[in-house]
Amino acid sequence: MFGRLAHAHWERPDAKNPIGGAPGGTLPLAFDGPRMTERVLFDTDPGCDDALMLAMAFGHPDVDVVGLTTVAGNTTVENTTANARAIASFAGAEIPVVRGAGRPLVSDLSTAEWVHGERGLRGRELLPDADGERGDRHAAAHIVAAAREYGADLTIAAVGPFTNFALALALEPDLPEMVGDIYVMGGATLTAGNVTPAAEANVHNDPEAASRVVQDCRANLVGLDVTMEATLPFDLPDYLDDTHPWKGVVSEWLDYPAEVNDFVEDSGYAVHDAAVAADLIGGVLDFEPYHVEVDTSQGPSRGSTICDYHGIGDEAANTDVAVAIDTEGFRECFLESMEGLR
Repeated sequence: MFGRLAHAHWERPDAKNPIGGAPGGTLPLAFDGPRMTERVLFDTDPGCDDALMLAMAFGHPDVDVVGLTTVAGNTTVENTTANARAIASFAGAEIPVVRGAGRPLVSDLSTAEWVHGERGLRGRELLPDADGERGDRHAAAHIVAAAREYGADLTIAAVGPFTNFALALALEPDLPEMVGDIYVMGGATLTAGNVTPAAEANVHNDPEAASRVVQDCRANLVGLDVTMEATLPFDLPDYLDDTHPWKGVVSEWLDYPAEVNDFVEDSGYAVHDAAVAADLIGGVLDFEPYHVEVDTSQGPSRGSTICDYHGIGDEAANTDVAVAIDTEGFRECFLESMEGLR
């Protein structure tokens, strides 16, 4: 069920202890046996849930992060780029961090510092200031270059607005055939939105880019249908002992405003982007093929992802939609990644 997590030995959670182990103690995971490694390029807009996803990816031996590209979304592209470089530096990752689009293709940029904090990332003062590799090319060109370098060994995971990825598809229409797999985090295909009644934030931020992506490539679409259940318990920081070098920033990244936590009731913090990392690590998502379109109109459903659930339109499936998540498996993946960051 848990993919590469099949080699885990850990203390199973119970109703009073949803993580396993003891608060403040050693995290309850240790692995043995053969492992496979995913080479991943993340296109991201950090953002607290992006930061938690990147921590998982940097901390887990099954993920080889070969680069980050940044896009405006949760905050400006200047901030997302600085945040991505700071997170990579904190993880000791010497990788390219390449700046991309500073606005959507058509509409005005709408940011969410009220959710993620000043400069788009709470706890920024706990991270180093880092320049990283800048380079002269745009993130879209870097995505294409990475696809040409790594080929079928590369997974592209776009977890911010899809602007950079849409531009990369314009530069190289054969991009989907060049790489091994593609994930995009966004949409609300079979559920309600979180920025409007119909739309999820990443797709609503740039519907035209999202429309290009679903038209031009067969992606794994990881939306609110599953990410609202990609939760970590509200007391999760108590399970990181005081000597853990990431405890402070993880605690800050999980300190969402009450208005955000109201969406998930009592189940814990929803860490949307981290669902992608968990599936790369442990196969925690179930997917079903559907025909999906994005509403690019200016009406109240702008940015909605329209899923032909019943096949009424008789169009061929163009997207693999995540429809279920193993929340326990998701939490296992997160904890093992935290252990890898010591």
